[in-house]
Amino acid sequence: MKLIPLPAFSDNYLWLWHDGQSAVVVDPGDAGPVREALLQHQLSLVAILVTHHHADHVGGVADLRAATGATVYGPAGEAIPEPCHPCQQGDVLHLLGQSVHVMDVPGHTAGHVAYWLPDAAGGPVLFCGDTLFSAGCGRVFEGTPAQMLASLDALARLPGETRICCAHEYTLSNLKFAHAVEPDNREIEKYTSECKTIRARNEPTLPARLERERAINPFLRVREPSVVAAAQRLYPKAHDPVAVFAALRQWKNDFR
Repeated sequence: MKLIPLPAFSDNYLWLWHDGQSAVVVDPGDAGPVREALLQHQLSLVAILVTHHHADHVGGVADLRAATGATVYGPAGEAIPEPCHPCQQGDVLHLLGQSVHVMDVPGHTAGHVAYWLPDAAGGPVLFCGDTLFSAGCGRVFEGTPAQMLASLDALARLPGETRICCAHEYTLSNLKFAHAVEPDNREIEKYTSECKTIRARNEPTLPARLERERAINPFLRVREPSVVAAAQRLYPKAHDPVAVFAALRQWKNDFR
């Protein structure tokens, strides 16, 4: 399995994976970068995976399907450009020799799904759209804080070696916020230095490893005393994990 991040728009990544002949693309908001990659690597697109309905994730679906005949898979609870095979928690797709496990992760949108490939060469792979970012998480637009936290908790329980292929290059701005939450967390300082070096080379900070995210991502650490204390300094009533998460998310929404 060969994994390629395709930059799109200002900060999106469309994820392409292939076996040398056939390819699958995840969240193609723009058909252009996908067409270029298919031509460059001489690949045939056989499937399109969609995590949620936002335009920067589905904008290129219709063009790519018309050009390639690729089969589209997307969340059962959302309006994805038809025809689309609906997917939900517990479904397992079999694509290019990989078992692709569907996970319901509502919060950012009401029907958001993620795709986990446990047997990928080099370690498991997670395509999580806008639910989990490196050092951060997506905004809660259609779901509730309780739903979003439950979704993040489910992702956090995956094996630590899982590679997180999220849809945006937000890592450095997220790390700035993570440092504000936990200024004494040395892992955040170390990771920030590494990511600055990576971005200076104009390379993606992704995929991120889940094991590291557990150590630096405040939205996966809502039960840590240091994170609870930071949330309560701004929101004194944040006494349970959902309230701490909601406080952190509001803080991040307003953070500059």
